[in-house]
This record gives sequence, structure tokens and C-alpha cells, in this order.
Amino acid sequence: MKKAPYKRVLLKLTGEVMAGDKGYGIDPDGVSRIASDIREIHDLGVEIAIVIGGGNIFRGMQASAQGMDRATADQMGMLATIINGLALQDSLEKMGVVTRVQSAIEVQELAEPFIRRRAIRHLEKGRIVIFAAGTGNPYFTSDTAATLRAIEIHADVILKGTRVDGVYDSDPEKNPQAVRYDTLTYTEVIQRELRVMDATSVALCMDNEIHIRVFNIMTPGNLRKIIMGEEVGTLVVR
Repeated sequence: MKKAPYKRVLLKLTGEVMAGDKGYGIDPDGVSRIASDIREIHDLGVEIAIVIGGGNIFRGMQASAQGMDRATADQMGMLATIINGLALQDSLEKMGVVTRVQSAIEVQELAEPFIRRRAIRHLEKGRIVIFAAGTGNPYFTSDTAATLRAIEIHADVILKGTRVDGVYDSDPEKNPQAVRYDTLTYTEVIQRELRVMDATSVALCMDNEIHIRVFNIMTPGNLRKIIMGEEVGTLVVR
């Protein structure tokens, strides 16, 4: 069997993928399919950490724009990511994959606290670790949390699973003529204001030389293809 080029990955999932075709909330069938793809690369021996957004349940920035206090809105968003993390954990463990949820805010009845060395030890033991509640601070996105955790656990790459098959020069769902990029540099992403991750996240990746691959997680088998070295989606490098 061909050896996977990545030993340890940070999978960043947008909250929307948890909703499947429903557009809101959690679709158990959709979550189960994503869990199946994750289990497939876990069986290849890849160490997997996961960060999930909460946009399928609550968007802090949208609520803030509508008049809610930003810190409060972001805290509500953190709780949404914990819900998503528990849902994915349930699906993975039903498939026999040992999983731990670590939270950046204290919810000891539901999840472990985030402790970097403990997270790394879980990964070394073959457990999947789901990082929830972002960074634990308001004003930071789940993308920033994903980048921070990737750096802390020494991940080889950030795999950002979305509902589109890479990075485009405009929204492909609104513009049929949108052009997809195969590769981009961190600087190009920031200068062109492309919607890969927020600028803070991209700058952190650039400073720590962590590659980002953006791909469509809704297409079965894409995750395995990436892990096996195939060119899927858009790669962001120096």
C-alpha cells in the first residue's frame, strides 16, 4: 500500500458541512458520511485533529452585526462548536474510532480541557482529537483556532473541508464563470482578500510554514485522495 505523505493533519470543517443539505442544524446522515471519510484516513495510520466551526447553529459575527454584544455572540458561537464536536464524536465512536473532545472553555461534564501535551499524547495513541470552543476568546474565528492548534500540535498541514472544491476568484455559487486556483501563495490570499481563512490565520500559517489545502469535504473520497498525495482542491503555500 502506498504510504500516506502526511503523518499528522489538522482537519478544519466549516459548520455548514454538518448541516448537509438542510442548510441549518445537524444532519446525522451527513455527519456520518464525513465521519466515514475521516475513519478511512485514520485506518491508514494518519494522526487526526479536527476543528469545526459553528455556523450551522449560530454565527457570532452576524449576531453582532444585528446589535448583540460581540463578546457574548462569540461565546454563543463557541458553544455551537462544542455541540458540533460532540455530534462528530458520536458518529466516529459508533464506527469504532476512539475520539476525545477538548474544549478551550471549561465544560468538564462534556469535554476535556484543552491541554496541549495531552492532545499530542492522544494523537500518538491513535485517538482522534476534536478541538472545540475556538481559542476560548471572543473576536477570534474558528479558522484562527484551527491554525493555532495546528501549530501547537505540529501538524503537517491544515486541510480545510468546505462545500466548494477549492478557492475561486469569486463566489462560484453566484458566479458560474468563477475561476478556481490550483495553487496560491499566502501573500496572494491576503492581498486579493480571497476567502480561504481570515487574514490572521493566513499570516500565522505563513510565519510557521504550514500549508493549507482547501477542498470539498462533501465529495466522498476526497479526504483519502489528499492524504494519498493527489492534487485535490487548492493548495496555499509560501
